[in-house]
Amino acid sequence: MSSGTGPLERSLAGKRILVTGAGSGLGRAAARLFRERGAELELVGRRLAALQETLPEARHSPLDHADEAAVAAFAAGCRPLDGMFLAAGELRTGSVEGTPTADFDAMIRANLQGPWLMAHHLGPKLRDGASVVLVGSNIALRAIPDSAAYSVAKAGVHMLAKVLALEWAARGIRCNAIAPGPIHTPMVEARLAASADPAGDLARLAAVNPLRRLGTEAEVAALAAHLLGDESAWTTGVVIPIDGGADAVY
Repeated sequence: MSSGTGPLERSLAGKRILVTGAGSGLGRAAARLFRERGAELELVGRRLAALQETLPEARHSPLDHADEAAVAAFAAGCRPLDGMFLAAGELRTGSVEGTPTADFDAMIRANLQGPWLMAHHLGPKLRDGASVVLVGSNIALRAIPDSAAYSVAKAGVHMLAKVLALEWAARGIRCNAIAPGPIHTPMVEARLAASADPAGDLARLAAVNPLRRLGTEAEVAALAAHLLGDESAWTTGVVIPIDGGADAVY
């Protein structure tokens, strides 16, 4: 945890920020960083115990973000928000021809319908001047093998950020998407664990960018914190790759 007291360390002070997928991975890392920088947190995820482990002192709401009735009920009691970081998602692999329709539907539900419903029902809870960050993917910017449904769903997330930036602009609300490349998260670890060649797949993942490594959750969380803070007040409607340069050169 940072021990500094400068502007960066308190850049989210006084802001109430909702984080989905806060029980693990990027959502957990981001929630902890936002708290370090002074934010008040509303944590959303499937498992209450995991949310409590992320930040015991935060407000916790077990929720499936793709369940409209549950999201609507949550939104009805939600306090006004200064920001949202919508990080919840799920990965299933497969080609277009090899992916069952049920898996395609699951990827749309987990990765696109969820953020859509959160924006739809919680938009009225956002204070004027708020900021929202959606988590897309760099493989929604460039095609790779064996991730078809996930990539298509995340490409929809990128467009959703642009549409929301337009629709919310009159209220001064900003919306951006970040497009991480491979980072060390439980999602990536699960994919490696299911592989016939985990070490080889890890090496190949690290080789897809000129920096030749996977990113860290902390690096992605820092970009999200910047976009949620006032110092990025002129940034909206963009999709920002954070992938070690992969999208730029490959």
